[in-house]
Amino acid sequence: MKKTALFHNERCLWHSTPGLYVLAKPVGGWVQPPSSAGLAESPDTKRRIVSLLEVSRLRQEIDIVDAPPCTEEDLLRVHPQSYLEKFKKLSDGNGGELGPHAPFGKGGYEIAKLSAGLAKSAMESVIEKRYKNAYAISRPPGHHCLSDTPMGFCMFSNISIGVEAVLHNYPNIKKVAIIDWDVHHGNGTQEIFYHRADVLTISMHQDRCFPPGYSGENDLGEGDGLGCNTNIPILPGAGHEAYLYAMKNIVIPKIERFAPDLIVVASGLDANAVDPLARMLAYGDTFREMTKMVMATAKKCCEDRLVLVHEGGYSEAMVPFCAHAIFEALTGVESDVFDPDIESYKGWQPSEEFNDYHISHLKKIADIVL
Repeated sequence: MKKTALFHNERCLWHSTPGLYVLAKPVGGWVQPPSSAGLAESPDTKRRIVSLLEVSRLRQEIDIVDAPPCTEEDLLRVHPQSYLEKFKKLSDGNGGELGPHAPFGKGGYEIAKLSAGLAKSAMESVIEKRYKNAYAISRPPGHHCLSDTPMGFCMFSNISIGVEAVLHNYPNIKKVAIIDWDVHHGNGTQEIFYHRADVLTISMHQDRCFPPGYSGENDLGEGDGLGCNTNIPILPGAGHEAYLYAMKNIVIPKIERFAPDLIVVASGLDANAVDPLARMLAYGDTFREMTKMVMATAKKCCEDRLVLVHEGGYSEAMVPFCAHAIFEALTGVESDVFDPDIESYKGWQPSEEFNDYHISHLKKIADIVL
């Protein structure tokens, strides 16, 4: 048995995001029709991750496995019946839009259940020791979906559904830590667990990017959950060193103090240097090193139990290489795959002076959240 699993279902790549958009802007008024598909949340970045793995030597190291959709019982632990009914009704018709920037086509409800099911099964496979670690390519993504409202391309809160299922079904899993390194704030996951002491939520995101204007460093949780929510707004233009600093000096200490039984990463790759929906300068080695840090923490805290669930990332050129670096870390195997633009990305990194400014900002965040 291979130690790393990739949970993937082709049907998730058939999720449609209808309507005429240029990135996230609806066409009309002064916004001209796009020359291509238009909407940023296309299946192609995810498809290219799998394609690159297939042609590299890493394919020999990874089991690519399917999973059943999550159940209605799974959904109801997170989302109210009223939302499920509205979603299902529109899905059975011609699709529609139930929240901001969250369009879906006919059959979207069933595909979203598959997406959440991949996340849930990935967690179960690690808990049951079938795999040491796992990655789920969940599409539609999930971290922006509130308990009763989809938004930002997210229809169900995939990670939340999986976490609630394993907390319910596995007595040895009493606490879960969720790290969200998607460049956009994990507002849906935060809302769902904001009053909970058994789930630690950490979001590393571009300051004030999405939802627009949000930073969140003072939102630490409420009630039983006070201290179990952490936001790390990172200033635009930050790169490799700032991300690793935030991981080493804020994220990892928070997790070690929390001592979870399972670590889940909301693995958005849109902090990459050429992403159309963000302004960060991370590259493949950034994600490789962050993955290694989390693996070491999982080994120390929770018997290696680590699952990554795919979220955003919209550059077809760069996302596959960032994901491949993650899989090299997960498997412990280097391949001959390399990003031909890597020297450009390294050359774009902040100057020493600008990087010091980013680090000073993160030190102020650490004073608040630690």
